[in-house]
Amino acid sequence: MQTVVRTLTLAFFAFSLGVTPLAIAAPAQQNKMKACNEQANKKGFGEGKGDERKAFLKECLSAKSVKGGSSKDTQQNKMKTCNKEAGEKQLKGDDRKKFMSDCLSA
Repeated sequence: MQTVVRTLTLAFFAFSLGVTPLAIAAPAQQNKMKACNEQANKKGFGEGKGDERKAFLKECLSAKSVKGGSSKDTQQNKMKTCNKEAGEKQLKGDDRKKFMSDCLSA
């Protein structure tokens, strides 16, 4: 009888170790989705934008979060993304400067 109880306790413990990372990952993904949705709305990709919004969200959600990395890397990534968007929108001069300022501060 004791062997059965020990075996079940050990199995339950092992199972709980495997489930814990899944329970932790779900809220992180939900937070990332919320942040990406907010960014999309700020950048003008409202609910009615369809393919543009989907492409932005796909890129945003697939981006790796930099944990423990330097802020320089994050700033460089932001700069690349903002430059790309400004180029796609064909912004020049003061319009580009304002867009870049807004984009980098977001």
